Order: sequence, then C-alpha cells, then structure tokens
Amino acid sequence: MNAALPVAAGSAAAAPAASATDAGAAYDARWQRIMDCVALRQPDRMPVAFYATFWLARYGGISCRQLMYDYEATKAIAERALLEFEPDACGPLVAMIASGRSLEAIGFKQLQWPGHGVGENQPFQYLDREYMKPEEYDEFLFDPTGFYLQKYLPRVAGAFEGFDELPVFPGLHYFRLLTGIRAFARPGVRESFERIVAAAEEVERFAGHAADFVERARGHGYPLINGVNAVSPYDFIADYFRGATGMMKDLFRNRDKLLEMLDKASVFLLRQTIATARASGNPIVMIPIHWAPDAFMSPKQFETFWWPPFRKMLLGMIEAGLVPMPLWEADCSKRLETIRDVPPGKCIYWFERTDLVRAHEVLGDVVALRGNLSPSVMTTGSAADVDQAVRHLAENVFHKGGRLILDCAFGVPDETPVENVRAMFAAARRYAG
Repeated sequence: MNAALPVAAGSAAAAPAASATDAGAAYDARWQRIMDCVALRQPDRMPVAFYATFWLARYGGISCRQLMYDYEATKAIAERALLEFEPDACGPLVAMIASGRSLEAIGFKQLQWPGHGVGENQPFQYLDREYMKPEEYDEFLFDPTGFYLQKYLPRVAGAFEGFDELPVFPGLHYFRLLTGIRAFARPGVRESFERIVAAAEEVERFAGHAADFVERARGHGYPLINGVNAVSPYDFIADYFRGATGMMKDLFRNRDKLLEMLDKASVFLLRQTIATARASGNPIVMIPIHWAPDAFMSPKQFETFWWPPFRKMLLGMIEAGLVPMPLWEADCSKRLETIRDVPPGKCIYWFERTDLVRAHEVLGDVVALRGNLSPSVMTTGSAADVDQAVRHLAENVFHKGGRLILDCAFGVPDETPVENVRAMFAAARRYAG
C-alpha cells in the first residue's frame, strides 16, 4: 500500500496541511499545554492525547497484521488520524505497532502477534513463562551480562540461540583470550551473529519509518507525548524473567535475593532509560505498570518490594531532567498515598481504572494526571455517552484545578467505533476551556 489511502467510510476529511510557520507555532502551543500540566501550572485549556495501537487497523480499513508489517500504510493511517483528530500530543504510533518484521527477524519467543501465533486480526498475546529459574538468582546477581548472553537471550529470541556456546568472558586475559575466542568459530555462534546482523538491519528500517512518522507529525504541528518506554524493576523481573507464578512464590521463598535483584535492576534500568530517552530528544518516559494494582499484593508487600526500587528510578529520571509517566494499570486506589512521595511538578501519572476524581484529591498538588475514559464506554457506549464521560472528567478534575491530560484508560480500545473517537475529541474541545 502507499500513502494515498482512501478516507474510511463515514470519516471526516483530513485537515489541510499547515504552513511551516503555523505548524511550528501549533507545535509549541501544544507542547506548552503538556509541560504546563507537568509543572502544575494552569494551561490555556485541557490538553487531549491520542494513543492507539490496533484501533488504527479499524480506522484504516486494514488487518492488524498489515498494520504491523506494512510500514507505509501504517504511517499513512497514523498521519491521517492526527490530521482528523488534532490532538495536543500523540504516542509514537508507528514505533508502537509496526514491529512485525523485526519481531520475526529476531525470532522473538515471548510474544504472539497478528498472523504469528494468533489470527491476523487478533492483538498481541504475551506468553507468561519462567524465563529465569529460581536457582539462577545467584548467577544473575553475580554476572548479569553473562547471564543475559548465555542464558536469557537464547531463551527469548531465536537469533541468539547460538550464544549459549559463548565462552565465560570474566577471566579471559592474556593468552586465555586466544583459547577463549575459539567458540566464535562454532557453527551455532556464527549462525547467531549472521541472524542478529540481518535482524538489526530490519530494526534499522523499522526505526527509520518510525522516525519518519515523528517528523511528519512534527511537520503538522503535533508533538509526541513520550519518546521512549521504560519498566519498573519489579515488573521487569516478574514479567520477563520469573513469570507470574514464580514471582509470587519468590515473595516468600527468595525474599532476600529478590530484594537484591530489584536493587540491582533499578540501577541498570535507570541508566538504560536515561540514555535512550536523551537519544530520543523527548523528556517524557512512559512506564506501563503491571504489578502495582491493589489486587496483586498487600500494601506491606507493595511498600517493601514494589515501590522502593521504582521510586529510586523515578528520582533518578527526574534528576536527569526527564519526566516519568507511569501508566498505573487496573485499580491502584490503595496506592495513592504511597505513590505521592515524589517531588511536585515533575511527573505525569496515567491511570487506567483508578477514580480520577479521587486521584486528584490525593495527588493533585504533586503530579499531572492522564486518562481515563472507560473502555466499556468507548467500545459499547454511544457518542452521547462518550461526551458525558469527557464532561465528567473535565468538570470534576480539570476545572477543579487538576492538571489533566485527557485520554482513554489505556489508549483507544481496539474495538472502539470510529464515531466514538470523534465524539471524544469533539467533547475534549467543547469542555476544555
């Protein structure tokens, strides 16, 4: 497909392209609204963000698989959505969704995606498994890099499977370097390097298309709401290493080793986040939060295991001049008093299901808020229902002094009728002032 896609049936015509001067002024005004919210200043009106993944396939009239594999079609659809809805900021839409070719090239094992493990119009399915065994804590803690190379990467991506034959690098010195590098002549190691180079070339193409979309968006006057994503230390271990069952057992069976690993992870994850965020040129870092919700652990466990290493990361990002933007998934009402312990005017807290009125009461003098139109309203409600939901948040949060960036609970749900998204943005403008 090419960029000249037809407008979906019933959709509004795209707005005409603005001049460079007008687009630059619009970009600055939109970005200022976001930054005013972060700094707890009153913006000129309530900003609204646009974040979507597979909903773009519905909007563009293509399959979810095409959205992941057809770079040009995805860029064109995402660009058309920006021009129609005119948000104050958007997610890095192409980078978020057009990763099919790269995932396939690296032989990624932790995820199923449209046309690869699930149907062509089904969304991502994460495979929650034990990618690090409980007896391997000591090995990871002693040498994280070695564990990554020889154990973890071969388990999660086929391109790295030959790396389990690599030498143990710590201790290689002098003439031992000669005997150590013999492993690189093994067929499995050589094949892995060839696959990794080929995969890296595909990722470079993917990154180029993602950057092209960002430039197109900027050229029309639309900033990104975030440049990169990060992860909390607890979620990093629970989701990607130990798995749900293993992690819940570790709270009791491997308590001390888990705390040690959380502390170590908070350091290297922070370093990685600062480096990638600075390279992106955007200070806002989105952090999807999976294991913090009220239902997953007791307040004591949250305050012992989850919050301290994450707060350490937040403070490190703030010190580096970044703006952390955690997305608190599910209901985190019982966490509000604890998570307000951050410097005022430095963060955006995006809530999926937590009552935003209550969040404003507890956090309104500390952080900007983002969210959180209900998925059920967006997918099964009428346009009038969406209008009333926006009005509720505007009147009870933004117009009560809350620095609210309006959005859906976790971006636009995949099944949302297009007319409901139009109703959301129309209501955002109607009740913004």
